[in-house]
Amino acid sequence: MAKDVPPRWDRRMQQRLARGEAAALGELYDRFASLVHSLAHRVLGDEKAADRITREVFGYIWENPDAYDPKQGSMRSWVARITQGQAVARLRQAELGRGSREELEQKVRSANAAARADYIVTSMPAPLRAALELAYFKRRDYRQAAADLQISEDEARRRLRLGLQLLSTANVLPREDTAPPGYGPRGYGTPR
Repeated sequence: MAKDVPPRWDRRMQQRLARGEAAALGELYDRFASLVHSLAHRVLGDEKAADRITREVFGYIWENPDAYDPKQGSMRSWVARITQGQAVARLRQAELGRGSREELEQKVRSANAAARADYIVTSMPAPLRAALELAYFKRRDYRQAAADLQISEDEARRRLRLGLQLLSTANVLPREDTAPPGYGPRGYGTPR
């Protein structure tokens, strides 16, 4: 299934969810459940907790389809953001009292950055991902990557540079007060 979801699909899905179509929730679940579960697992490191977060995220989406605004970004990004907020809130709750506040915040920052990096890699276009995988997993330089991918050396350098630039944003977290409604689960994110 294609990773790039057209905005028209996003708007149509939101409308179907708002009408209460259970089939729409099933389709959304089929498309994004693995993303939600893997992000939650990356943050929490616990299979059962990731399963709970997955159920909670899709429950939230079912109950609040109007929280999604297609003008603010893709539904995939919205779902990932809800997941990340919920998983981080659960991590904070689980770690409360297990060390200093600084240790807790460092753990949250590390888990958040790892989850964002996973999301960035899975969301980037296939040509960028292929170049990064060759460089990282197979230890290819840009010349070798160009030969393997049958592209010019300049194109290989461009892909690697862009892929690394995207990955470098994993450590940059948006300020909580800048998120548009429905994207920074301010009211959402604390376990029920």
